Amino acid sequence: MRFPLVGGWDQDPAWAKVYPLLVEHPVLGAPLWRLGLDSDIALLYRAAEEIGELPAGARVLDVPVGGGVALRGLRPGGGLDYVAADISPTMLRRAEAAARRHDVADQVTTALADVGDLPFADGSFDMVVSFTGLHVFPDPRRAIHEMVRVLARGGVLTGSALFSGDFRGLQRRYALVHAFGRMSQVLGPMCTAAEARAWLLEAGADEVHLEMSGGLGYFRATKD
Repeated sequence: MRFPLVGGWDQDPAWAKVYPLLVEHPVLGAPLWRLGLDSDIALLYRAAEEIGELPAGARVLDVPVGGGVALRGLRPGGGLDYVAADISPTMLRRAEAAARRHDVADQVTTALADVGDLPFADGSFDMVVSFTGLHVFPDPRRAIHEMVRVLARGGVLTGSALFSGDFRGLQRRYALVHAFGRMSQVLGPMCTAAEARAWLLEAGADEVHLEMSGGLGYFRATKD
């Protein structure tokens, strides 16, 4: 029997509906974000704002787009070519609905794609965004290599993720969240922040910046 609170992303777990609601309603989302992850949701908003600073004609890949939380960074009439990619058709439909709500549907196209084998040519995008995605991928190292591969020279890769680690004190609750997430198939094998940094450099990115905010890490790298 399917239990809708858990299960792989192809089963559309309840978290896939809850997470976008928290992001779109900060009055509710901010305190819950702080309670569950000891993190500041404003960091997500600031990271997404960088999308809207790109010039018209720039290409952006959002993978996994999920419910379209990063679309809040798009400006109506901004003239971007925004590719929303996900392995789940349900997520892509949600992203399309989010694009209409934000009045940016004319800039967004969707693509059914596996981050481990992206169907795009090398250097295809000026920016790649991956918010709260790295920790759900079955092979995060391969995913990082693929995201850097499709990034153009001078482009930016930005995103956020839950990172595993040797937690102490109250932070031990993060490990419990991770264990439950892996058991329920919502989380993948994950990686540490140090591993993510090393894989970004290994894949050809440079100027890697990674900032932890409670249980959530924000990363940004360029491709020289």
